[in-house]
Amino acid sequence: MIVPLKKVSLIIRGDKKKDTLTKLRKLGILHIESVEGSGKRLEELKETVSLLESALFSISDKKNKKIKQENINSAKAVSLSQEIIQLEEEKKLCSSERIALIAELDRLADWGEIDPDRFEFLSEKGVSLSLYEMPTKEYENLGESVKTLSLQKTKASVKFILIKSDEESQNEAVEALKSYRFQLPETSTAEIKKKLENLNNQLKVIDEQISSFAVFAESIKKAVKALEKEIEFETYSTGMTNENLTDVSVSYFTGYVEEENLEKLKKTAAENSWGILVEEPTEEDNVPTKLKNNKFVSLIYPLTDFLGTVPGYFEYDISGWFLGFILIFFGIIFGDGGYGLLICAVTGILIAKSLASKKKVPPAFLLIGLFGLSTIVWGTVTCTWFGLSAEQIPEWLQKLSVPVISNVYADRIWYPFWTNGEAGLTTAQNLQIFCFSLALIQLTVAHIKVAARNIKSMKVLGDIGSIMQLIGIFYVVLSFVVNAQVFPFGLVISGIPVGTVALVLVVVGFVMSFVFSNYEGNIIKSVLSSLKNIVSVLLGVVNVFSDIVSYIRLWAVGLAGAAISATVNELASPLLGNFMFMIIAIVLLVFGHGLNMILNVLSVIVHGIRLNTLEFSSHLDMSWSGHKFRPFE
Repeated sequence: MIVPLKKVSLIIRGDKKKDTLTKLRKLGILHIESVEGSGKRLEELKETVSLLESALFSISDKKNKKIKQENINSAKAVSLSQEIIQLEEEKKLCSSERIALIAELDRLADWGEIDPDRFEFLSEKGVSLSLYEMPTKEYENLGESVKTLSLQKTKASVKFILIKSDEESQNEAVEALKSYRFQLPETSTAEIKKKLENLNNQLKVIDEQISSFAVFAESIKKAVKALEKEIEFETYSTGMTNENLTDVSVSYFTGYVEEENLEKLKKTAAENSWGILVEEPTEEDNVPTKLKNNKFVSLIYPLTDFLGTVPGYFEYDISGWFLGFILIFFGIIFGDGGYGLLICAVTGILIAKSLASKKKVPPAFLLIGLFGLSTIVWGTVTCTWFGLSAEQIPEWLQKLSVPVISNVYADRIWYPFWTNGEAGLTTAQNLQIFCFSLALIQLTVAHIKVAARNIKSMKVLGDIGSIMQLIGIFYVVLSFVVNAQVFPFGLVISGIPVGTVALVLVVVGFVMSFVFSNYEGNIIKSVLSSLKNIVSVLLGVVNVFSDIVSYIRLWAVGLAGAAISATVNELASPLLGNFMFMIIAIVLLVFGHGLNMILNVLSVIVHGIRLNTLEFSSHLDMSWSGHKFRPFE
């Protein structure tokens, strides 16, 4: 459930801000509404945290889990971080210079060893030489007055030495060749290589120095956390609203507290002479959300924390429904009992390891274990084990499966009693019906929850209309998508015209939803509001159809996974009969099934979670707009 909160405003003396925050932090029950702080102290703290985080990033890839960590205080952590950053700056300069030298060597590579001092020496002796590179055709058209020595000639270009003289005709030709002149390096290639070697050695030393600081990584992390708390404190302190009265300055701020802790806050306020105003939160307030559920339902929290999904304070806590349906979706998408056994085995080892070390078992391990059990159950009822064909699976496992959806009877046609054997359903179609039934159940649950909230309003009739539409459209989906012969609109069972009833439910449900969904005390206004959004209202019926059909993704993704595992088995099975190729077969099986499991995990995230956070949530009018309740502590 979403824990009820109270909105409180605290009024204090302006000179008691820090003292008040210190006491509130010690109390640890008030979520203070976010404010924007300011001031030199706050900027300094933020700069220090930035420094520590930069240093931590620099040594994170150097950190080895086997390195024994050393404890240092925050001041020392800051000092060491400054050293790390200085080394990083030095490393950047060396790296930039190294890149420049490598680029220069690449530029000179085709010219061999070059020493500009020798060119200068020759020039002083009256021999002026220059290096050029130009297209072959243009080189061949040079006049006889231009004295050159070809060094390298290809179809595309020529590298040559130009020997200058004082002849006027040659000077004119040399001027025309200016754009082809090769720029001599500042130092010899040998000197460049020596500099590059020294820089490589220097970079190696710097890396070793930075790596040596990895032993302080945990201490730097602790310093960051401590400073973040100080930043939070300083932000609240400087961000409070201030009012200057005639003879005293007062400050005030807003926060939220659990109802059960309200008396504790009031008592503390009275002891410290704080003014306190208690109100009920409204939808205009930025109210945080705190969820409280039993231990089993709370197992979903690692997943929702990973997704970053938090319901708004005035929305619904669907943690229990989320957990129940995601377990079913996971089992269907993975679809293979063998994969479930592997998941449970790995999870069992992790749990045993935690228990052996006398540590608390992380909820994530238990959740993954439940996912494994769900997969085993689905694999059992459908007789799907490691992608093996039904004939390869032991008979006792075949008997545990549910015939209408079991792979053992994949080629069988099932004839519902009302078809008189004239039309039937395949196993695949039965699985589709199961997926659509899940859609009907989950989406109906959503509208029941909305109806329960609107029970004292005429709006509840609009919610009932939506449920009627769901049931009617469910039959339409069975007819359009599954099998129109088995589920015709003219179907009559025991005198009940099922198809006609379905269509009536859709029409009547639409009318009820149209009239009452926007009800706010006046039916005429509600109808007018629906008329204003007539396009959205009409599309709503289409959306219901598409939302139900969307659940077929569970069957489709599960089918794809089964096909991949069967293909892997087919590729590996011929190799298993030969001892020489058995290792290759085992590698192929491990790689193929491992890759399939990874793809299934992605499918759960993309498809299974989507059905909860999009289709299900949209029928609840949930936008997951909340943020967590975080008491100042």
